[in-house]
Amino acid sequence: MAAAATLRLTIPLAFSTHPLTSSLRFRAIKSIGKETSSFRTVKMAANAVSDPETTSSTSRVIDSHLHVWASPQEAVTYPYFPGQEPTLTGDVEFLLKNMGDARVDGALIVQPINHKFDHSLVTSVLNKYPSKFVGCCLANPTEDGSGIKELESLVLESNYKAVRFNPYLWPSGQKMTNDVGKAMFSKAGELGVPVGFMCMKGLDLHIAEIEELCTEFPNTTVLLDHAGFCKVPENGEAKDTYSQLMELSRFPQVYVKFSALFRISRTGFPYQDLAPLLSQVVSNFGANRVMWGSDFPFVVLECGYKEAKEAVTIIAKQASLSSSDMDWIMGKTLMQLFPGQWVLP
Repeated sequence: MAAAATLRLTIPLAFSTHPLTSSLRFRAIKSIGKETSSFRTVKMAANAVSDPETTSSTSRVIDSHLHVWASPQEAVTYPYFPGQEPTLTGDVEFLLKNMGDARVDGALIVQPINHKFDHSLVTSVLNKYPSKFVGCCLANPTEDGSGIKELESLVLESNYKAVRFNPYLWPSGQKMTNDVGKAMFSKAGELGVPVGFMCMKGLDLHIAEIEELCTEFPNTTVLLDHAGFCKVPENGEAKDTYSQLMELSRFPQVYVKFSALFRISRTGFPYQDLAPLLSQVVSNFGANRVMWGSDFPFVVLECGYKEAKEAVTIIAKQASLSSSDMDWIMGKTLMQLFPGQWVLP
């Protein structure tokens, strides 16, 4: 869609240090919630395919991947990491409004780079909304190994239930399979918390590390953020990476987040070119190892939070998925990984 394409140019990646100009940011914010006639047409398409065969009937819809950070006012108490000041609104009140409008019941909050290893803001949100949110902390791969104790403390004392491995935070020239990485990955398995892999620059760059860790530590659950950042294949290189993603299904501990669809699609909303990817992921991994995620707040300027949820319905219809498959993808998979976290009132 033209509107979505325009917005895509204004949104920075999670690690961008180049803030929007004031006027550009103002125009982006003004555009939230507005719909062009073409965008309304796509929304009507989403409603049109909401039939019993593809719509999730699970009692809970859970978002497997989103971020929150301090509002400018909250940043006095919860400061941003220098150079990682956000250019988008991402506070919990804004999130709750979007979740309410989209009828999403809960979520896994992934520690944002904007606060780096300072987890105090996310911890405050987890403490305030214990029945709605589960936390995924950020692994600190510092060479002195202190990140191992940090991980243990965050899990045992602050109630985090998962940990994210960002390979670009490892010391220069080192891999996630170094001594510290293996120790943290092993500790995560001991603590019963899944490890999420953020392969933003390409799954092919990190596939060997992931395979080595999975082989050596089969008791550690793995979450592949944003389907391993595998874009829809359009050339030989992309097809090879696509195959690598599917081959990871041989490890029973590996789960796939069908999340941040705008990052892996080559088209705009509703990202229908992802239907073959979703179909093959479900075929290889099983729907009970696949989970939907939005990548809030970045998705808000791409298509909208509610629309990110609707897009999965459209894609699932095209992929001929069953209502049972959708139950797993929209909530049951995550609820199975984190039992007792999202319970009926």
